[in-house]
Amino acid sequence: MKPNDILADQDNTIVINEVLVRKGSVGAFLMNWRILQDPNQLSAHAQATNDLLDLIPALSALGLFEVLAPRDPTLAKLVQTGAS
Repeated sequence: MKPNDILADQDNTIVINEVLVRKGSVGAFLMNWRILQDPNQLSAHAQATNDLLDLIPALSALGLFEVLAPRDPTLAKLVQTGAS
């Protein structure tokens, strides 16, 4: 299966299990986590945390956390918080 089999190039969203998933959600999740890991971006941590938490329902709908579990305990806690 290729990415365009899930979401065609011209589409930006898909609904999975009644959850809207936007193109770029996985990338945004990873970038927010990188911000949270960067001590030079402390001023951006609150926004990155909120954005990361907002993405968790979509990533859960994709099944990401059934396949990949966060190794970092802080991220694991955020994922658990966002999933409840």
